[in-house]
Amino acid sequence: MQPVSILSLCTQTPPHVLTQDEAIAAARDLIGWQFADFERLTAVFGNAGVHTRQLARPADWYRSPRTFQERTQAYLEVALDLWVAAAERALIEADLRAEQVDTIVTVSSTGIATPSLEARAMARMPFRSDVARVPVFGLGCAGGATGLGLSSKLARATPGSTVLFVTVELCSLALRTDRADKADIISTALFGDGAAACVLRSGEDGFVQITGSEEKTWSDTLDIMGWQAEPTGLGVVLNRAIPVFAQREMRQAMQEMLDPQGLKIEDIDQFICHPGGAKVVDALENALSLNQGALVKEREVLRDHGNMSAPTVLFVLDRYRRAGLPGLCVLNALGPGFTASSLTLRCAA
Repeated sequence: MQPVSILSLCTQTPPHVLTQDEAIAAARDLIGWQFADFERLTAVFGNAGVHTRQLARPADWYRSPRTFQERTQAYLEVALDLWVAAAERALIEADLRAEQVDTIVTVSSTGIATPSLEARAMARMPFRSDVARVPVFGLGCAGGATGLGLSSKLARATPGSTVLFVTVELCSLALRTDRADKADIISTALFGDGAAACVLRSGEDGFVQITGSEEKTWSDTLDIMGWQAEPTGLGVVLNRAIPVFAQREMRQAMQEMLDPQGLKIEDIDQFICHPGGAKVVDALENALSLNQGALVKEREVLRDHGNMSAPTVLFVLDRYRRAGLPGLCVLNALGPGFTASSLTLRCAA
């Protein structure tokens, strides 16, 4: 299989920073009254592994009830700004112009945009009128890995073409204040907003090559993670059993994804994982027989940004890249489906 190179990788966050102490105070004011045992439940904030995260809007914006229309307008404005900022930086790093992009893949599941974000970005960036657009919705936290895998397949299918992959998620816009449940407490403790962009092309010119892309979806797991439509917008579905599921299932799933490439778990120099939460990171270390604390960059990203859904694993990849990637890595993420998505990465010499 011809390799596909990642020529550049850039990340972007909105400017509004919220500390975990501020998040607890906000949750107490906004949804705490709906739980008789709220103070006991606040332990999740201390266990989440998050110190700060960045939000689409200033903290006070979330203190007022928001309609679906208001949330959508915030998504369209902020997500587009982040999309453009990440894409422009990725193209600069790759020493390319917008006019040289042949295909744009956009992954986002936290808002609805029709026309999609890359179409809106064409008013601000000089993409060609014949650029191929591939907007993808519904991947959730797996979207960074799955979207990157899809982008690599498109680049491989047309050798020499340039693919721009951008993922943007504004998880904070899903905060429910009218009828919150325990999933809302967990999401308030855990999620943040962000974006990432990569430029890909077939060949071996980038900082790392994608040599494999695999997925596994478990049957009868639709209730583990996702969205449900509500009058005020998208409401989070989040099962607290995810860490247990990951620890029980991920070793076999990972080996199944590596089998078509003739690889074993023991062959991998570095796993690069989506940090769904502190307990999920612990579960992945146990499942993959890694040393405790081995997923250090995952914990750093979770600490500094929270779980931003799809872009998060690319933030992790960027930190490993800057520290120096070993020869053989596997990037992986879990998301709605319930699905595991993985990419095999070989570092450029």
